[in-house]
Amino acid sequence: MLPLIAAISIHHAPKFHVIALYENGGHHVEYTKRARVWLDELATKDNFAIDYIQNTDSIDDEFLGKYQLFIQLDFPPYAWKPKAVDAFVKYIEEGRGGWIGFHHASLLGEFDGYPMWQWFSKFMGDIVYKNYIPGFARAQVNVEDRHHPVMRGVPSHFIVEKDEWYTYNKSPRPNVHVIASVDEKTYTPDSEIKMGDHPVVWSNPAMKAKNIYIFMGHSPDLFDNKAYTTLFRNAIHWAATK
Repeated sequence: MLPLIAAISIHHAPKFHVIALYENGGHHVEYTKRARVWLDELATKDNFAIDYIQNTDSIDDEFLGKYQLFIQLDFPPYAWKPKAVDAFVKYIEEGRGGWIGFHHASLLGEFDGYPMWQWFSKFMGDIVYKNYIPGFARAQVNVEDRHHPVMRGVPSHFIVEKDEWYTYNKSPRPNVHVIASVDEKTYTPDSEIKMGDHPVVWSNPAMKAKNIYIFMGHSPDLFDNKAYTTLFRNAIHWAATK
């Protein structure tokens, strides 16, 4: 008679912990709803833990110390609590963890009565938000640094079906490492709102923290785009590890 062996459930500790700061209202809410579903599924599949917050009230040194990665998921760089600002700056400058910012994270300027966060402007390449395509446009994104880990498995160029394509007062290129840019000649429909050299994925090597900004982050349909989800997944694993 064979011995009865009890089934034992083995739980592996998460590889790393992620905090995602997201907006739960406005016209980006459908993107963040879809992002949460995708992120939760990815966390289970890839064995990492993820928590979510909708404002900066709880952010301080102790809070950020729990996390190896901070995802700024369509949350703007203004209206942050002072203690959150101080903790975040240390987190990035001292390399306490990694950072991924999406879309609204480059909405730099004076909005809703708040002054521009000068440090964050420098972090993003010394840029200021200027304009956007309100009617949206389809466009081709060209990968410039195909050897960067976040571009592993991403084609050399791919189509984004719908986005607002922010413009800034100048290209961040002189102050950051550009990983991908949008080809404004491929805008469909065409738009007069252009900036010439137009990076859309970049990293600031002057900071100790691994960091990457990914402009595309408006439409929930992005999660049906294999190139985009591959980029997103790669960015998480790259930025979360020192």
